[in-house]
Amino acid sequence: MSASARTEQHARFLALHRAASPLLIANAWDAASAALWEHAGAPAIGTSSAAMAWACGHADGGTLPRAALMDKVREIVRVTTVPVSIDIEDGYSDDPAEVAALVAEVAAAGAVGINLEDGADAPELLAAKLRAIRSALDGQPLFVNARTDVYLRGMADGEAAVAMTLERLALYAAAGADGAFVPCIADLGQIAAVAAGTAMPLNVMAMPGLPPLAALREAGVSRISAGEGVFQHAFAAGLDAVRGFLGGDTARRLDTAVPYGELNALFARDR
Repeated sequence: MSASARTEQHARFLALHRAASPLLIANAWDAASAALWEHAGAPAIGTSSAAMAWACGHADGGTLPRAALMDKVREIVRVTTVPVSIDIEDGYSDDPAEVAALVAEVAAAGAVGINLEDGADAPELLAAKLRAIRSALDGQPLFVNARTDVYLRGMADGEAAVAMTLERLALYAAAGADGAFVPCIADLGQIAAVAAGTAMPLNVMAMPGLPPLAALREAGVSRISAGEGVFQHAFAAGLDAVRGFLGGDTARRLDTAVPYGELNALFARDR
């Protein structure tokens, strides 16, 4: 992808975070899912690190080899025409320079965004990684969505969780982050408080108990991610179908199927 094309895709992605309604990310994990979600109308593609690791035969949690990650990034970019953002967990390293080198490679492959998380580490480590990334990119546009796991890991509750989240987000914004991802926050009042307390667009994750889309929009949410849920749903359907087939139900086509021609057409041309 040319530098001008990357700049245009980055601008499109940034604009989606400033739209009147939150950007909905139905997370993909490979070329097929990315092309299908774009075919369904997705204005941008984001990956789920868990789903991508599973699709490559690895457990979630930093075990995905760099080569496997980059293969998937290139395949996804090749079959899509919308902006692509890649979830790289914690960057697969504690060394900010190594993380920055990986991010530069992801950007060179055509992605215009990443997710990068703090996890259980001290927030200063993510801030150091963010600074290293901006230095390595040397002005090249990339939307960096900084994820904080305050709610996901239950580090605090109520107002204390809001305060801790905002403290971390302020640190990450100062280090070069563009967006704030707070998975597992579901209380509407706390969502509104976090959205009001940071200048970065707020990304929340779909989960049981999350308020309706209209309420999230009013609360200031800019992006909603499905996470690994779409992968789990798709593979639950596949598991059920295969169990039926292995149980001897060989006389019928599977109940729900994307037509062969529709699927094949997604990959029969150079995107």
